[in-house]
Amino acid sequence: MTLFQDFGITPELAIILAIDLTIAVILLTLMRYLQGWSVKVNSSKELAERDNFAFGISTAGAVAALGIVLTGAITGAAAHSYLTEAIGMSCYGLFGLVLIKLGRFLHDKIALNEFDKNEQIIKGNVSVAIVDASAAIATAIIIRAVLLWAEDLTLDTFIAIFSAFAISQLMLVLLTRWRENRFASRNQDSSMQQALVQGHTALALRHAGYMIAMALSFNAASHFIIFNPTAYVTNVIGWLVFSVIMLIALSLLLFVVKKLVLARIDLADEVERQHNIGIAAVEMAISIAIALILTALMA
Repeated sequence: MTLFQDFGITPELAIILAIDLTIAVILLTLMRYLQGWSVKVNSSKELAERDNFAFGISTAGAVAALGIVLTGAITGAAAHSYLTEAIGMSCYGLFGLVLIKLGRFLHDKIALNEFDKNEQIIKGNVSVAIVDASAAIATAIIIRAVLLWAEDLTLDTFIAIFSAFAISQLMLVLLTRWRENRFASRNQDSSMQQALVQGHTALALRHAGYMIAMALSFNAASHFIIFNPTAYVTNVIGWLVFSVIMLIALSLLLFVVKKLVLARIDLADEVERQHNIGIAAVEMAISIAIALILTALMA
């Protein structure tokens, strides 16, 4: 006990951390089974019997996403009571889970509207699964940022969180449409979504990098917006303006950095026509690295 106290962990805080961990494990387990229930399949059979890699990647994205969200709900500080901590953790965790599922639904119906994502994943389409997992992780990064930005546990807090979430989903759709237009302009008006359906893994990796990078840049906006749970319109406008600014800044930086890091390489040809997964992976890494640096500079 003395050793724990030397690190600032009191018996009360240890119990609270145990409560948080228990609830987190329960929610992570629930998310795993929700993956199967949502597409009406047996998750154990898909993962272990059919060896469906796509379903595994999609499930991994969902579980990782919930884990990211839960880090925004766990404060590490002692609540007024154990019951208060359990209620708060459960509410934020369940709300985060619902937002992740809602985000994936909106992404499927609006951003990836040219095919049935669940059908493609059950068929084993790894490219679609990569984009699906990345969209879930990107949504989770944004939800975590908003949870850390918000304070207290009131209806106004949840409205503020949902408002920022709605803006983030709009930005993900706009990003997807922009990338689709760029792809079409370089490939005789071909559809990026249909390329994913055909198993274009390199394209999926690059797009995944852009989505996660955008989410990280969205996170930087939380450092500039003062939390006011009742300022509904101001919150929405603030998140929208800063998100657009950060996305533009990120895009310009990525254009310059990729020209330098991947000099003398035709990225469009290598990734889009030659399906070069290696180059796409480097592009993805650059996107995430620059977004992390940009976020750290803004913190």
